[in-house]
Amino acid sequence: MAIQFNFKRVFKKLKEFYQLKELERDAPKMKGIVTNTVKDVLQSLVDDNLVNTDKIGTSNYYWSFPSSALQSRKARIEELMLELQKLKEKNAELQSNIDVAYDGRENSDDRATLLKKVSELEAINKKHQENLALFRECDPALLEAKENHANLALECGNRWTENIFLIQSYCFKKFNIERADFNQQFGIPEEFDTL
Repeated sequence: MAIQFNFKRVFKKLKEFYQLKELERDAPKMKGIVTNTVKDVLQSLVDDNLVNTDKIGTSNYYWSFPSSALQSRKARIEELMLELQKLKEKNAELQSNIDVAYDGRENSDDRATLLKKVSELEAINKKHQENLALFRECDPALLEAKENHANLALECGNRWTENIFLIQSYCFKKFNIERADFNQQFGIPEEFDTL
């Protein structure tokens, strides 16, 4: 932080434009800033909007005038004041929504009766949902989905069985391996067949 402050004072004191090479050469002499940190400190000052930068041609120029710092602070204050005003308006709007929501919710005998009835109906609904969950296993849509999955699994199993038969046939034709030897080698039972 002290390095940033010293570096910022270099700009404000001389009120000139600088290139990075000039700053790396002159800043250590003027304010005792370590040469290796010049680029990092300069970048952090640019990121914090304390130093301005612009690329002209192939060179980057850096500067900071006392008036620009004041202007940036004023702009930031104005920005924050606008944000504060918007938040106050939002707060007032939310408070008015809360007030509107409370209208009609005053404690009364009718309201208490209705709330009691709502809680009773919710309890009945919960019991019905529990009963429905007990019979869910017999749900026709669920049973149909299970049957479709079972049929798909059967088709897949038969497809792989056919693939094994094709490999057996290939091995018999290509390598003259008998089916019984093939089955014994790969642990395939004799009753192995499609379903």
